[in-house]
Amino acid sequence: MAARRLAVMLGVVLVLLAGCVRSPAHVEPAPLRPEWRALTLPVPPGAPGRLMLRDVVACAGRWFVVGGVGDPAGEIRPAAWASVDGLSWSSVPIVASTFYGRRHLLYAAACRQGRLGALGARGGGAHGNPRTGTWAQAADGSLREEAAPFELYGGPQAVSVSRLVAGPGGWVVVGSRSDGAAVWTSPDGVRFTLREGVPELAGDGRGRTIGLDAVAVPPGWLVVGAVLPPHAAAMAPLSWVSSDGRAWRRLALPASDGRSQAQRVVLVAGAVVAVGPVRSGFGVWRAALAGGGAERIPDAGWRRVGGFGEVGVGVSAVRALASLGGGGLVAVTGDGGGHGLWFSGDLGGSWRPLALPVAVPEGGDKAVALASVEDRLVLVADDGVGSLAWWTGLPIAGR
Repeated sequence: MAARRLAVMLGVVLVLLAGCVRSPAHVEPAPLRPEWRALTLPVPPGAPGRLMLRDVVACAGRWFVVGGVGDPAGEIRPAAWASVDGLSWSSVPIVASTFYGRRHLLYAAACRQGRLGALGARGGGAHGNPRTGTWAQAADGSLREEAAPFELYGGPQAVSVSRLVAGPGGWVVVGSRSDGAAVWTSPDGVRFTLREGVPELAGDGRGRTIGLDAVAVPPGWLVVGAVLPPHAAAMAPLSWVSSDGRAWRRLALPASDGRSQAQRVVLVAGAVVAVGPVRSGFGVWRAALAGGGAERIPDAGWRRVGGFGEVGVGVSAVRALASLGGGGLVAVTGDGGGHGLWFSGDLGGSWRPLALPVAVPEGGDKAVALASVEDRLVLVADDGVGSLAWWTGLPIAGR
């Protein structure tokens, strides 16, 4: 009996010890280490200062970078650069028309048919709120501020003006107003019309919505963002589709972990792919496009197809997302401590970390952005001390 009791006790101890053994930690694949080649962007004409690079885009055989030049006293002036090959760059002439426009930092860009558009902002007024405006490239090649009424982007209903996108149907700005997600539409990138309080797009009894990014999906647009349901403590990912930017249809994304947002979206290989933070790191959703584009996506068309990364020391966010040829994707993420770069060769199903050319911490004056054409990637980064740009080639799936 004593031997039997001893055996039972030893068995219990072994079970308890087994329960105390921690499972092996999740190990990310070894990072890819592309050959980064530094680019030289000239300091634009005017007072000397440090470059502040914020976004990069490419279309119709043209590359563009936008940002600003900061002087030692803290003043900023808008700046932009152009390239026909992504290697050699020249300054784009800037024509500002307002007091705040001359002090804008250009923070988001889009291009259509080789023509650049941008969003710029500068804090000002009694409360220091952003004075936001749009910029459009003119026929002479200069980037010109488009003067607009203050309340078009600001005023008491303002919340955010996040992204500018372009497509066959024109231009769309994505953001939020006090009643939820909103868009600004334009046929030419010059004159924008605010669409706020739009049914399905704006918040309602189902929760408060925010708009974060968009992609042109002929014959219209697809916007991604999130909704905070009533009495909930966490947001859920959401998307909307429209053929004209006026009327919108809402499409939910699966959110099994109870806390997530769709922050960036791209069109790639006949599908739309969205990426955003989730409870365990970053989640990836995909919806196939049938004939007719985004308007044909069924109500349950989104699927959660993958994920990557881990929870960081701060608030996680997806800063940029670009598509490569053959179903490849590259994402820039932040976790509150620093920026990360990730590559997927299978429409977001699996991911590997990419080594950045330099470490870039997170913070209000730091930024990392990228754009791609086929297998070429151009990346810009600002670590709060200086800005640099690089290009590299990445593998294309299927080759």
